[in-house]
Amino acid sequence: MPDDAAPHLPTPDEVRLLDGVLEEFDRRHGGEPEGVWLAPGRANLIGEHTDYNDGWVLPFAIDRGTYAAVRRRDDGRVSVATTAPLPALEVGLDDVGPGRVEGWAAYPLGVLWSLRQDGHDVPGLDLVLHSTVPSGAGLSSSAALTCSVALAVDELLGLGLHRSDLAAHARRAENEVAGAPTGPMDQLASVHGAQDHAVLIDCRSVEVTQVALGLEQAGLALVVVDTKASHQLVDGGYGDRRRACEEAARALGVPALRDAMLDALAAADLDPVVARRARHVVTEDARVLEVVDLVRAGRPREVGPLLDASHASLRDDFEVSVPELDVAVDAAHEAGALGARMVGGGFGGSVLALVPQGQEEAVGQRARERFAERGWDAPEGFVVAPAAGARRVR
Repeated sequence: MPDDAAPHLPTPDEVRLLDGVLEEFDRRHGGEPEGVWLAPGRANLIGEHTDYNDGWVLPFAIDRGTYAAVRRRDDGRVSVATTAPLPALEVGLDDVGPGRVEGWAAYPLGVLWSLRQDGHDVPGLDLVLHSTVPSGAGLSSSAALTCSVALAVDELLGLGLHRSDLAAHARRAENEVAGAPTGPMDQLASVHGAQDHAVLIDCRSVEVTQVALGLEQAGLALVVVDTKASHQLVDGGYGDRRRACEEAARALGVPALRDAMLDALAAADLDPVVARRARHVVTEDARVLEVVDLVRAGRPREVGPLLDASHASLRDDFEVSVPELDVAVDAAHEAGALGARMVGGGFGGSVLALVPQGQEEAVGQRARERFAERGWDAPEGFVVAPAAGARRVR
């Protein structure tokens, strides 16, 4: 965390949430956990589908996350439960691995499997989890879940792992046990987040640089519109896009699309769909670096058109938007947003809008009006603020 970043102080709502987690742990297991850890979800300011192409991304940790209450046990078994209406599960540690666990529990159990694969002596555990990240909204509720468990086990056992290593274990859990082919962005943002900062990630070197955004000083705020449209990363659409990117890189003779140039792409004899997919990645990488230059120059208001360009590229070239996302972007502009784009893997989820302070409520209201005109379920609009990364809260 930057030296000048203010320490995170729990809000009254956070205190109430923590009390609820402790009560649930006591109800299920009796007594108190050895500790409670919190890892945030993330919103991506810009840089979508560039992470698995070795490119750049600029996410930030948000002020919503997953609490993990954890206590060791001595029988080599793991109990995982959540305050949400999802089934609890108890299994032996030796029964956890790729293809052996299904459903939501694959995420936390996958972290334990990854740590054990790396030679760490992970004991049996009781875990109770509580999330404030909307599931399926493109705000990486899964990374919040896996990172909270990774940090809890690291600190509980005194492993002393680097935060980027914790993010790698969380990602491996998602990739190999839960079957979600995510890049490194979500987990790195969750563990490296800082208040009032975004996290610039070079997804090739996995180098992380915190970037002050200066939004409040510029009179700006960020609003998420959760469209409530179905969002599922483990479906075929995400995998198809990733394979197209890999095909384009091979055809261009580069290690990854991060290394591709637009003129070479235009000259290549590529399938038109593959070419469009690649064009999105190449132009999106350029937009990420331009946004960083703007905020470092104290010009965050000029970021808006780049957010708009990102959405157009995701809609037209990468084809991962859906009507609900497009309508939410239009509604944000009608309510005074300087720029807006879909965030996350696509095929549903949320829109992120950059708005002048005072216009936050108008964005959600206009989106609800536009959705009602089409007979769609009402979306939810809420402000998100760049927040501290994963940490122990008790």
